Amino acid sequence: MAISQVLDTNVVLYHLGGRLSSPIGEGRHGVSIVTQLELLSYPNMTPTEEAQIQSILDDLTVVGLEPEICHSTVYLRRAYRLRLPDAIICATALALDATLLSNDKKLAEISEIRVSSVSLRSDTP
Repeated sequence: MAISQVLDTNVVLYHLGGRLSSPIGEGRHGVSIVTQLELLSYPNMTPTEEAQIQSILDDLTVVGLEPEICHSTVYLRRAYRLRLPDAIICATALALDATLLSNDKKLAEISEIRVSSVSLRSDTP
């Protein structure tokens, strides 16, 4: 079963914070290794928070830096002037032919990938 959606770091954080208005859809979901690194690198993270993040990551497919992703990263970074982490996350979605779930408006402008935003609960900050 192929990965149907790649979750941007912000979507995983919304999930952790209980901010999503509805669960992420059915299918196999993945994250770039960049998202894994970003999530686990927060300073002052408590052991409980780290365990919550690790639990979510265990349910996702973490996609490494394959040659095709590296090549697409360079292209997307140059073409759209993306920050390196964003370019890697977008290249991951491109290589997998998956939809990127992200609320980053700049990423929604990339014509080579499908980007879908998530709805947030109105009763959370």
